[in-house]
Amino acid sequence: MSRIEELPDDFDESLNLNEIPPAIAQGLPKTGSDAFAASNDAPFGNDSFVPNIPPKMESPQTHEELLDMMNKTPLFMTDLENAGDENGENVMLDALTALQNEGTRADVAQSFKEQGNEEVQVKRWIDAKENYTKSIAVIYAKEDKWEQPEDPEVEKKTLRQMEELSHINRALCNLELGNYRSCISDCATTIKLNPKSVKAYYRSAMALLKLEKIVEAEDAAARGLAVDSENKGLQTAAQKIAERKALIERAAARKKAEADLARRHNLVLSTALRAREIRTRKTDQPPEMEDAKIRLVPDPLSPESSVEFPAVFLYPMDAQSDFIKGFSELHTITDHLDYMFPLPWDMKKEYTISGVECFMQTVSGGLIKAGKKLPLLQILSGGKVEVVDEMVRIFIVPTSKTAAFIAEMKARKNN
Repeated sequence: MSRIEELPDDFDESLNLNEIPPAIAQGLPKTGSDAFAASNDAPFGNDSFVPNIPPKMESPQTHEELLDMMNKTPLFMTDLENAGDENGENVMLDALTALQNEGTRADVAQSFKEQGNEEVQVKRWIDAKENYTKSIAVIYAKEDKWEQPEDPEVEKKTLRQMEELSHINRALCNLELGNYRSCISDCATTIKLNPKSVKAYYRSAMALLKLEKIVEAEDAAARGLAVDSENKGLQTAAQKIAERKALIERAAARKKAEADLARRHNLVLSTALRAREIRTRKTDQPPEMEDAKIRLVPDPLSPESSVEFPAVFLYPMDAQSDFIKGFSELHTITDHLDYMFPLPWDMKKEYTISGVECFMQTVSGGLIKAGKKLPLLQILSGGKVEVVDEMVRIFIVPTSKTAAFIAEMKARKNN
C-alpha cells in the first residue's frame, strides 16, 4: 500500500518533478505512439520491464484448463483442495497466508476486526460477520503461531479490547441478518467482558424483542438504561418493547375473554341438552361444517332459548343430500321439506311430502321412523337416537323403496 510522507527539511524545491532526467528516461519503457513505432511485432518494444506471460497460460487448450489455472490464482480461487500444483504447493497462497499471520496475535485480531468494520460501513453483513469471527478465532486460538509482542501487557490489553469489540460488532451483524439467538449470545459475552456495554444491552434487547421474549427484552433495556439513562437508542428500544407488551397483553386478555365466554356458552348449552334428554357424541373425525354447530338462539346464555342443530337430509336411494345450517328444535321435518321439494334432480317425481318416509339411526345402530310432522325436539328427546358430531342426520326415502332401504341398512349393521 502506498504511503504519503512529509518531505524532508533539506528538500531542494528548485527541482522540477515533472521533468525526468535523461539517464533515467533512457531506462523507462516507451509509451504512446513512440512505443508502437518501435516495433510492429512488439508493441512495447524490447522493454525488459514488461514481464513475459508464463508458457502454461499463453494458450490454454480447453475451458477446463483455463478454470484450473485460474483456481491456482488467489484472486480467482474457489477450491483450496485443488489450488496447488502437482506437488500440492501454491507459492502465492502460502504468501497470502503468511501475511495473514504476520504480526502479533493482537495485530492479526485487530486487522480482521478493522476489515469487519469496513464491511459494516457498506452494510456487507455476511462478510463483516466472517471477519469478526476470524478475529475472535485468533484471540481464542490455543496454538500461538504469531510473533511475540515486545510489551506483553500492551498485547494483553489490546487482545481484551479486540475480544469485546469483535463480539459486540458481530452481534450487530447477527441482528441485521436475523440471527437473533447468535446476537444475544455475542451480547452476553460482551457484557461479561464489559458490564457497562450499552450497545450490548441495546442489541440484546432488540434481538429478544424479535423473538417475542418480552420479559427478557424489558430486563435487557432496563439494565442498559441503568448504565446510561439518557441513551436514545435504549429509550427507543424500551418504548418499542412496552408497546409490544401492551399489544400482547390486550390480545391475551381478548383471547381469555373469548375463552371464558365460550365456556359459559358450552355450560349453558350442555345443561339445556341434558334437560331435554338429548344425547350427543363426538368422533375422532368430525365433518367440516365451518361455523355451523349446536347453539341456543336467540341468546346463547339463556336457558330459555331454543336449541338449533345443523342437519343433513340424506337421500340414500339416489346418493344425494341437503344441508341445513340451523334446524330448530321447534320445527318439523315437513317445515324444511316444504321449501326443498320438488328436488331439482328428481326426474321421476318420487320425492313428495306425502310420498316419502323419514328415518334416523338409533344409538345401537338400528333405525326408527321419524315423524315428519313432529317437532325435532320430540324426535331427539328420550335417548333413543343421538346427535353425532353436532349433526342431525335424517334419511329421506320414497315410500316405494323403504323396504329395500331397511333391508340394506340391516345388512350393513350385521356386517
